[in-house]
Amino acid sequence: MSRKQQLHRPGPQPGPPADDTGCPILHVDMDAFFVSVELLDRPELRGRPVIVGHDGPRGVVSAASYEARTFGVHSAMPITRARRLCPQAVILPVRGERYARVSAGVFAIFRSITPLVEGLSLDEAFLDVAGAGRRLGRPAEIAALIREQVRAQQGITCSVGVANTKFIAKMASTRCKPDGLLVVPPDGVAGFLHPLPVASLWGVGERTEEALARLGLRTVGQLAQVPLSTLQRELGGALGAHLHALAHGRDPREVVPHTPDKSIGAEETFGTDVDDPEVIRRELLRLAEKVGARLRAAGHEGRTVSVKLRMASFKTITRSRTLREPTDLARVIYVTACELYEGAGLERVRLRLVGVRVENLVPAGEAPRQLAFDEPETGWREAERAIDRVTHRFGRGAVRPAALVRRPDEGTPGGPAGRGGEGSDGEDGRR
Repeated sequence: MSRKQQLHRPGPQPGPPADDTGCPILHVDMDAFFVSVELLDRPELRGRPVIVGHDGPRGVVSAASYEARTFGVHSAMPITRARRLCPQAVILPVRGERYARVSAGVFAIFRSITPLVEGLSLDEAFLDVAGAGRRLGRPAEIAALIREQVRAQQGITCSVGVANTKFIAKMASTRCKPDGLLVVPPDGVAGFLHPLPVASLWGVGERTEEALARLGLRTVGQLAQVPLSTLQRELGGALGAHLHALAHGRDPREVVPHTPDKSIGAEETFGTDVDDPEVIRRELLRLAEKVGARLRAAGHEGRTVSVKLRMASFKTITRSRTLREPTDLARVIYVTACELYEGAGLERVRLRLVGVRVENLVPAGEAPRQLAFDEPETGWREAERAIDRVTHRFGRGAVRPAALVRRPDEGTPGGPAGRGGEGSDGEDGRR
């Protein structure tokens, strides 16, 4: 069987499923999520190699179709290299808002199954379905139901791992991609896990893999046979204990339904380095608008505004300021970000990346509000909320500050590298 056939065959699911007794944990992962959403709008591209990412000198691959992966293309790869590997690929820009809408629909399906949903990103989550059995059936039946509903309601496919721990469930979903369902019963964990390469374990990067190879350890099974004390001596106490537990399939973590956002931000890499303060301020305005909208959508306000400035030399500095009261207003975020940029003394220094982030989040409206920047509260706040409503209906860019509207004959100095470029912090920009 060719590598391409291997990549495109459905995941393990024929025949009766394995015994799912004691397997309440599901890991659900959308298949090539960004690409799958794009194909909903571009069905003529089905079966062709498709890459989602900004097609610029500093852009990186955000997602690749399985057809593109057969050529060695993968996420986080520079677009320039992806083009060399697969010159016939169709490259589409990232459309974060479109993916977020589909993601919201998918997570609504999850939450109709169980309140115990732990989102990891836009396209994957852990579910604890122990309490849903009487209503919906066994874990494997619930996994099949989720797959059917995601396909029927959103038009995309997902893969589901079913196991007794989060670690094994995630490993299972990875092994049954694309469009698969795999149950790993408790008494089958060793048989499933031990043949896999050590690089499959969380926490094993290139350096750790090399260290394990020097010890003659190339599979999880070989690693599992090494005494804990030996691993701790060779790898350090924490990492040794971590890998020893995973090699035996032990993972005590529970599904945590919600982890509050610690911060919300956005950043952008310029296509070419920029030293024009007006261009940089305009980018800070665009980022402040994005961060403000995300704060309001999440029901948050933040007390601390920070900027991230990366120079052409790759040296990066951050500056922050804590406000007298929390805010979700783009205008306040922008003014503060500009003051931080000017105070950094880099107004004539070439920059390759700028970022804006709001931290110390609190629920919106929790803190007493004072008037900001000598403006009536109903002014800027209502204006920005009105923009939110227009954007929700007509899409991003329907209304924007005049400073962000360019004349048809005006160039784009620096040309941002786009989401997914160097230093990008993900589509939702949250931590």
